[in-house]
This record gives sequence, structure tokens and C-alpha cells, in this order.
Amino acid sequence: MPIRKANPADIPVLSQFLQQILLVHHQARPDIFKSQGSKYSPQELEKLLSQENTPIFVYEDEKGQLLGHLFCTIKEPDSPVLNPIRTLFIEDLCVDEKARGQRIGEQLYGFAEDFARQIGCHNLTLNVWNDNAGALRFYERQGLRPQETVMEKLL
Repeated sequence: MPIRKANPADIPVLSQFLQQILLVHHQARPDIFKSQGSKYSPQELEKLLSQENTPIFVYEDEKGQLLGHLFCTIKEPDSPVLNPIRTLFIEDLCVDEKARGQRIGEQLYGFAEDFARQIGCHNLTLNVWNDNAGALRFYERQGLRPQETVMEKLL
């Protein structure tokens, strides 16, 4: 499988993918998301890459071109009311806009599930915006179901 752990040399492409994700969110919710910007600076990405609990993976084709990424966070709640379960939270799953429709997203998601099982996770979670109908359908096809709902009223 052409999925590997990301390294600092991947940061420029990771930044491009993050911009693609931002644009999708901006198009759906311009009242919340800016059209340009970066979720993480190169320095922040480098820090994430160095931390055990924030693994980042990339999908690399046979030519060495990055076509997608998977940002994860390993969560273990410390709470008097929650069971101490380990969760793999998908922060971002992105397939380059030029490579969509090639089942790369399914491979990245499947990799996330396998990785979560390997490290002893109880579950895998993520957030998806309701206005991102394509992402909702994708995750439902992968077997995910709503865990909780955040509601809003625009004022």
C-alpha cells in the first residue's frame, strides 16, 4: 500500500492539501471559513510530525507524487465520567482534487481503521460538516454513524 508516515519534506504539499480542504469548507460555509489561509504553519506541521499522538500519513503514488493525506490524533480521555478508552480521531482526510475518484480516500480511511486497531483503539471518530454532502456520503459508505450532533442557529 502506498501509504507512509509523513516527514518534514512533505510539508509544502500538506499545506496545499490543507488549502484545498479550506476552500471546500469556505464554499459550503463562507460565514465561518475564510477562502485563504492555513490551518497550520510550517512550524506547527513540523511539531505535529514529531509528536507520537498526532501521526500524519500520506498517500504516495509509484512516481513519488503525494495524492492525499491523513491527519490523526490519538485521544485518551482523563475524566471522572468517561471510560478510559483510546480513540483515533481523524483530523483531516484529503485527496488531492486532481486525484479524486481513484479510491484513494477509501484506502486512506481503511489504513486509519487498521492503524487504530493496531494501536488498541476502541473506536475511530471524526467531524464532518453537514453542508459537505460528498464527505457525509463517503463516511457513511465507510460504515461511520453519527455519535453526537452539534446544532446551531444563525443570528
